[in-house]
Amino acid sequence: MEPLPSRIRPKTLASFVGQEHLVGKGKPLREAIDAGHIFSFILWGPPGSGKTTLARIYADALQADFYELSAVSAGKDDIRDIINQGTFGKPKVLFLDEIHRFNKAQQDFLLPYVEMGTLTLIGATTENPSFEVIPALLSRCRVFVLHELRPEDMEVILKQTKIKIGKTAREWLINLAQGDARSMLSVIDATRELYGEVTLETLKEAIQSTHLRYDKKGEEHYNTISAYIKSMRASQPDAALYYLARMVEAGEDPKFIARRMVIFASEDIGLAQPTALVVANEVFKTCETIGYPECAINLAHGTAYLAQCKKDRSAYDAYFAAVADVKALGNLPVPMALRNAPTKLMKEVGYGKGYEMYTQESYLPEKLKNKRYLPKPAPKVEPTSDKESEDRV
Repeated sequence: MEPLPSRIRPKTLASFVGQEHLVGKGKPLREAIDAGHIFSFILWGPPGSGKTTLARIYADALQADFYELSAVSAGKDDIRDIINQGTFGKPKVLFLDEIHRFNKAQQDFLLPYVEMGTLTLIGATTENPSFEVIPALLSRCRVFVLHELRPEDMEVILKQTKIKIGKTAREWLINLAQGDARSMLSVIDATRELYGEVTLETLKEAIQSTHLRYDKKGEEHYNTISAYIKSMRASQPDAALYYLARMVEAGEDPKFIARRMVIFASEDIGLAQPTALVVANEVFKTCETIGYPECAINLAHGTAYLAQCKKDRSAYDAYFAAVADVKALGNLPVPMALRNAPTKLMKEVGYGKGYEMYTQESYLPEKLKNKRYLPKPAPKVEPTSDKESEDRV
């Protein structure tokens, strides 16, 4: 049987629920759909907020040939096939779900077809497109931000199912779904299949049976990435690799993991091993260009390296100590010797006067003259010669 989310999916904006800022009267997406404007866009929002439904409603309004791909499994050949299909004279709308999973090379391949109008692209993503979509492609698309559905929106969607659910069970389910309509409807589907009726008790039983998974929005997601970072911080590569494997096998976005590695390289390793940042950045670039499954090896390489590096948080701590002073003291006057003096008048009033390139004099504002954020570096110990060692003996 067709899944419940698909069975009750709205076909028009009249039955679409939520996202009033986009599809309400006079709002941009409604105006575009009503007027039949053809343009590429990206829908950025949390799971179950209506991205796929809006894409289909838009394509239907254009009377377009509609193609749907998931970037998790699709590739260049799939796009080529779509280019060679379709009805003459009809626009082609490609809905690319999880567009953030397309690596740079795949996005580059897609770009000219979007640019020439061969394809009208609708990308869907739960990740910030500024980080995940190449600038050239992003510049050719409008970005619409979707919000998590409100409890009252979820109530309306529940009513559309025409399934009898008691008030307590409804409230519990809506709270559990956290604005994800697809997740909510899937739980109802599973409950009916397993137990026939939907009550608070059967919902809880169904959740235990069907939802032992890594939820990218839920607690397990944050627990796992937290355990991963803390394992690297404790210099325990085996534990870090275990939590990495859990994330990779669950389908976590490799760039999400790699971004955390880049942050970790400066926050936790810092001055102890400055090249750690270079390694972490290279892992991130590799994840962008290669993608799964191969980039899992790069993630493992980077994880093992970072976990075994010496740790030094002094730069991180020093920066936030400086931030605290900025917040507490505001913009203190910059010492005159350090001020830029591009004009004669500025020089005459003392801007840049007394500046010395190499000096032990503090360049901090007057109120912070004796402040030190970074600890003094340990003095260098010169190696002793064999002759000096013999003399001491």
